[in-house]
Amino acid sequence: MQCRQQNQDDSRFCYQCGTGLSDVPTGQTLEEPTFRATEADVDLWRRFIGPNADRYLQQFKKFGPEQNPKFALTWNWPAFLFISFLWFLYRKMYLYAMVYAIGPMVSAYLTGDMTSGIVWSVMAGATGNYVYFWHCREQIGEIKQKAWNNPAGQEVALKETGGVQSYVIWVGVFFYLLFALVMAKMVQEGPPDFKPGPSKPVKPAASTTT
Repeated sequence: MQCRQQNQDDSRFCYQCGTGLSDVPTGQTLEEPTFRATEADVDLWRRFIGPNADRYLQQFKKFGPEQNPKFALTWNWPAFLFISFLWFLYRKMYLYAMVYAIGPMVSAYLTGDMTSGIVWSVMAGATGNYVYFWHCREQIGEIKQKAWNNPAGQEVALKETGGVQSYVIWVGVFFYLLFALVMAKMVQEGPPDFKPGPSKPVKPAASTTT
């Protein structure tokens, strides 16, 4: 029997009659919990993310509740197509930017395979949204803890740790132009010719007399 008391979505017990709300009536299915936040928190997340905030928030819902997120496979095209370490740098994830800058070079050096960087790009595309979710979660948590009652302090912290670094776009354009020029030059010159060098004359075998 229901008392028709309206309760909050995350309530575990009815405020009126005390009935446990976690018990799902027969015939109904329990929905998978998703990323939820108050309107103030959503606004804080949106301001922290900056460009394409709504698209990222939509992706973040796939990781479950904010308190207990779990990895879910999503795809981030900018992290895959844009040079991976530049995307992390663009989003102010400096540690991951360093990892994705050094990692492909180390892999190519150890394996001798220059195409190993593609593997790193695929990893960035498949995990970029989840890594960015954790980055936002941790940084926003610190902002709320340090400046929860100081709007001016929140705004300063958001500008320092959130948003994007627009100059990185021009760095990426430079890298792509440089890559295009190198490739054009290689195509123009054609594959290198490996001509065998002049062979050394064979010394005649010393004759022996008996």
